[in-house]
Amino acid sequence: MSSPPGGFEVPLWRALAVFRFASLAYVCALSVRDADRYAHPYAAGALILVMIAWTVATAVGYARPAWRRWPLLLADLGVVMAIVLSTPWVVGREALTQGVPTLGVAWMAGPVLAWAVSGGRRRGTVAALLVAGADLATRERVGQSSFTGLILMLLAGVVVGHVARLAVAAEERLQHAVELESATRERERLARDIHDSVLQVLALVQRRGADLPGEAGELARLAGEQEAALRALIAGNAPAPGGSDGDAVDLRGLLGRYASSAVSLSAPATPVPLPRQVAGELAAATGAALDNVGRHAGGRAWVLIEDEGTTVTVSIRDEGPGIPDGRLAEAAAQGRLGVTQSIRGRVTDLGGTVRIMSVPEAGTEIELTVPRTQR
Repeated sequence: MSSPPGGFEVPLWRALAVFRFASLAYVCALSVRDADRYAHPYAAGALILVMIAWTVATAVGYARPAWRRWPLLLADLGVVMAIVLSTPWVVGREALTQGVPTLGVAWMAGPVLAWAVSGGRRRGTVAALLVAGADLATRERVGQSSFTGLILMLLAGVVVGHVARLAVAAEERLQHAVELESATRERERLARDIHDSVLQVLALVQRRGADLPGEAGELARLAGEQEAALRALIAGNAPAPGGSDGDAVDLRGLLGRYASSAVSLSAPATPVPLPRQVAGELAAATGAALDNVGRHAGGRAWVLIEDEGTTVTVSIRDEGPGIPDGRLAEAAAQGRLGVTQSIRGRVTDLGGTVRIMSVPEAGTEIELTVPRTQR
């Protein structure tokens, strides 16, 4: 798994460079102390120079994101394993038996940490096993201390790899949040500029010209379509896919799909977040109300979203013939439960209320109010 350049991984690569120089200093101190016990001290000195040069090379290489790839990673592992495997000849079997440390000591953990930072736990584990295997191959007798070093190296690969993957995931989430915030701010700026002025003009053109014949009526229809499209653009009417029921979604987006030349949607310029399940049920109830408008009131409707803090109210108003007294009860008795179940039932299940206000020949208004937080 490749990681993006920069970001939260930069401190890890810098820490790795510091570790390699610190462990190299430790190796140099041990080599000075034990030089007289080495079988080939001059060869040991040459290998120390190689280790110094390679430490500098890896510090420069890993500092560049474009170089943190397989060629450098494999070369790093190969150089370190070669130095570890040369220990029996350079230090000597007798010195190793007497307890003289190998040339690699802590420095040989460098490629393990580099693999872990670049690829996570699995890659770090593979590098740890390879380096530990080379270290065990240099020993005539394998004791508890040998396995302790192997376990410590494995733990280092796993832990550092896990932290590196967490850093990458955090960076991706941060980038997504920044992009989302930028898009939201731009949408809000656009909404503030045109929310009432342009939209109201388009709605006025549509209403005044709806009944006119010829090109005037066509222009009114087009104005209504553009009003609906513009409201959907401002509201950002595409709800986020997936997610759990507890995720918050913008109610404006769910209701934006109902906007058309026959349905005008008025919403706040800022998001109206609701839990996904609540927003979905409220949108379904609104859709059922608009279906009734289409069947009984000529199709023209106005939808208003009001964010009242602890509650959210959606109002659906039409200019149809109204609902005669007792008509809803009569419809329920006849088994037609559109208002009772599709509208009132959904909102009641959410802990909300439904108000139906109807005046004969003057239209109907339905108010759907739900609490923002469900009990």
